[in-house]
Amino acid sequence: MKNHLTTMRNKLAAVILLPLMLSACASWEPANLTTGASESEVIAQLGPPSYRIPGGEGAILEYNRNPWGQATHLAKFDANGRLLSYEQVLTTRHFALLTVGSATKMDVLRTIGHPSETSYLPRQQLEVWSYPYRENNAWNSIMHVHFDQNGVVALMQNTPDMRFERDGLFGFFGN
Repeated sequence: MKNHLTTMRNKLAAVILLPLMLSACASWEPANLTTGASESEVIAQLGPPSYRIPGGEGAILEYNRNPWGQATHLAKFDANGRLLSYEQVLTTRHFALLTVGSATKMDVLRTIGHPSETSYLPRQQLEVWSYPYRENNAWNSIMHVHFDQNGVVALMQNTPDMRFERDGLFGFFGN
């Protein structure tokens, strides 16, 4: 009887969650933005950003889909409020732009956006920002960016994202 109830619960959860997950994905279709568009035009097309990050020359609008979406898009603007670029930044190429020993928290925010999770390692005295992403569009990974007490990147560590293993994504529904 218990196995039958568990099976029914899993099926019910799938029926309820699948349409929600698909509709969430549909709202994140690739944008058809034109370089030079105004900030208001970008917001009209994409909706309100998750965050607004002050940039060196202009603002950065962050569209964050984590923790499960494994993507963050940044719309970067010049000093006149015109779109310079719009791209998915949770990539190996963007992580490589962060220099251990010199990149600051603001550099990280301007390069890859806000983390999906933060933690602290008291023994090492490191703050950790974690970014789930699809490494090379193939592997479910998490990049952990470790900051020292001065807010400077001390270590970057890439690990597999175990939430997507057999018992990870739907394991919370039972066996």
